[in-house]
Amino acid sequence: MTGARTTAGPITAGRTTEPLRIGFVALARPTFDTALAAEVTAQVRAGLLATGQVTLEGPEGLVMDLQAAQAAAESLRGAPIDLLLVWQASFADATMVVALAHAVPAPLLLWAPPEERTGGRLRLNAFCGINLAAHGLHREGIGYDYLYEAPDDPAAIEKVLLLARAGRAARLLRSARIGRFGLNPDGFAPCTFDGDALAALTGVRIVQRELADVFDGARTAPAADVDHTLSELEQRVAGLAGLDQPSLRKTLGAYLTLADLAREDAYDGLAVRCWPEFFTELGCAACGAMSMLSDRMVPCSCEADVNGTVTQLMLQWLSGEPAFGTDMVGFDVDRDEAVLWHCGLAPLSMADPEFQPRGTIHSNRKLPLLMEFPLKPGRVTIARLTQASGAYRLVVGGGEMLRAPISFSGTSGVLRFDRPSQEVLDTIMAEGLDHHISLTYGDHMDALLALARMLGLPVLRLT
Repeated sequence: MTGARTTAGPITAGRTTEPLRIGFVALARPTFDTALAAEVTAQVRAGLLATGQVTLEGPEGLVMDLQAAQAAAESLRGAPIDLLLVWQASFADATMVVALAHAVPAPLLLWAPPEERTGGRLRLNAFCGINLAAHGLHREGIGYDYLYEAPDDPAAIEKVLLLARAGRAARLLRSARIGRFGLNPDGFAPCTFDGDALAALTGVRIVQRELADVFDGARTAPAADVDHTLSELEQRVAGLAGLDQPSLRKTLGAYLTLADLAREDAYDGLAVRCWPEFFTELGCAACGAMSMLSDRMVPCSCEADVNGTVTQLMLQWLSGEPAFGTDMVGFDVDRDEAVLWHCGLAPLSMADPEFQPRGTIHSNRKLPLLMEFPLKPGRVTIARLTQASGAYRLVVGGGEMLRAPISFSGTSGVLRFDRPSQEVLDTIMAEGLDHHISLTYGDHMDALLALARMLGLPVLRLT
């Protein structure tokens, strides 16, 4: 097995950097003003393409009968579509929309433009078209969203992008693979998972592996690859030279091994049993390796927490940035703050830019490699795919990460929720929620809620 020779750049390339793929079909009827219908269609297409974030799949012209709609559906059927946007350029009956919805396995958005009241001819009657479409879809049990806005409305364009991002996350989940190395520790019920229910909801496949696969690779990782990885890491992390070098190199060997396995076996994320065997059998900490992998867009959860890794994938694919699984270890209700902490596996890109990240040892086991830094200030979205009540639900929330000193050794952050911390604390305890929570930077709440709707996941809001 050849070691990875860089600590930079995504390991699973193209997942969130590729443009959003929107299936675009403009419906009309020749009995209405087709010249105006073509004009508004050109406007909305231009507005979407001007974002630089999308590609439009499907026919460029107006689709005006069932046969043409079926041909459009056939052209889109096998394409990796993130959102099916049916643009109601003029009135049309529901048969074309229903045919498209049945054929294209993507979230559906209906969009009709308002029409100016001129006292003359009703030239488009587009709203009646999406109203009729909504009725037909509802009767068929097909979900949809809608817009009733002008073709150049900025908020409407943003909603299209938001739904497409959520649709991409749902699409990627359907083909996602997670490598689970080892089993969760006894007594850690939040780290268990229901594979059948998870597959039915999301399509995610869990591949069970042995920790020995990692340990064997870590022990035999080519010295030149470990040297190269260490050299690159020293440019970002201070204090590595002062750590026990054989143990440090084993962590880096584990990183190289896991990176290779993720690439070779197409794992989108990893769930790793990090203790006690990493310490007792390999002689190092897993934390640093998982930090580096998460930073390269292969999210990792400790304690073999599959639900945590799935949550991180959701957040990563919505934000386009790394996600982090952490514990909530304390609340200061007087200061309206919560403390997030984990041993030392946060992605380095989440470090406060005013703090030099440093390598350290595990606070209990006294072995490297852990990353040590406070989380950077900024807006965060938090989530957790939970089975606390039996069936899967998605816990969601948001808040502001504050600039604060390190709370405890390792990686930590001080969070002010959008809701008073006492209420958040009460909800966590009353609902018996998991001890792990995941976060990514930015406000992605609307996209997260849209993804939950697409997956049919009930939502519990912390904020």
